[in-house]
Amino acid sequence: MGIKGLTALISENAPLATRRSDIKAFFGRKVAIDASMSLYQFLIAVRQQDGGQLATDSGETTSHLMGMFYRTLRMIDNGIKPCYVFDGKPPVLKSHELSKRTARREETTKKLDEATDIAEKIKHERRLVKVSKEHNDEAKKLLELMGIPYVNAPCEAEAQCAELAKVGKVYAAASEDMDTLCYRTPYLVRHLTFSEAKKEPIQEINTEIVLQSMDLTLEQFIDLGIMLGCDYCESIRGVGPVTALKLIKEHGSLEKIVEYIDSGDTKTKWKIPENWPYKEARELFLKPDVINGNDITLKWNPPKEQELIDYLCKDKGFSEERVKSGIKRLQKGLKSGVQGRLDGFFKAVPKTKEQLAAASAKAKANKKANTKGKIGKRR
Repeated sequence: MGIKGLTALISENAPLATRRSDIKAFFGRKVAIDASMSLYQFLIAVRQQDGGQLATDSGETTSHLMGMFYRTLRMIDNGIKPCYVFDGKPPVLKSHELSKRTARREETTKKLDEATDIAEKIKHERRLVKVSKEHNDEAKKLLELMGIPYVNAPCEAEAQCAELAKVGKVYAAASEDMDTLCYRTPYLVRHLTFSEAKKEPIQEINTEIVLQSMDLTLEQFIDLGIMLGCDYCESIRGVGPVTALKLIKEHGSLEKIVEYIDSGDTKTKWKIPENWPYKEARELFLKPDVINGNDITLKWNPPKEQELIDYLCKDKGFSEERVKSGIKRLQKGLKSGVQGRLDGFFKAVPKTKEQLAAASAKAKANKKANTKGKIGKRR
């Protein structure tokens, strides 16, 4: 689900923390990718012309494998070495979010049954997409044959991606969920597995600059995310992103905010959810269930050529010519090691809070001026 409104909040209050760039900017990087999130994207986006999922002659879905194969090839072509991380067992605290998703699926199924328009049917079908154990198992087999490493996380994939980045096994965690920042990954990369046709720039977010620019500790940033609503508990009713940031800066912690709201001193309609497990949610972010990154070895191997052809072409109906071409790209890309880079993520990062504040103020002013300029041109 991610954290609602966090992207806009960071854009406004920590403009220097986000960089938008082309995939070529990540040449020489190793990246840990949230596999379940990627498979979900592929199942939704990789479709036939009639809007239906790609499938074998027997009706077996292959959209996830098509997406995994070709999007991974694109990364390899651009000098990126990906590893994928698969979700384990969800934490008990996530059950409320999973229950909400189940309820939404039931409502969508009802709407699908009632739909008569083809476009409407396709829209509801996409909302019903769910990554199954079979999808995960098939993706793992494909990655193994391609020579791409993967990790089975004991719990949340985003947390394990962040752990790999924190110990230096990879450069960044790649996921669409903004709550990945709460696990303090050095960098969060978004849109990496999007289709090239979407022309969506890749976002790279520097967690430390987010915290410095917003003048928050990690615990306060996590509390901010919990207030906005995360996978582990509901949000505070009536509190939006701007108000949430103001509250955390004024009171310092959720304990103090809860005390302030419950005291009745405020005349707002803010309401703390009953039996709100915010402390437990905070602990899941601060001490996630992960495998120690230092105990994980990531190795990129040459593809198993004939087995890959047999699996994708004979079993799944892929074009043999295209698969063989893809194998050559894999062999070329995985043959060389990741080259060192002379540049860091940010050049000339401000060293002090004062310098950072001045740079942020300048970035905000430039953004505001550019926005006004665009409005003037439209007029």
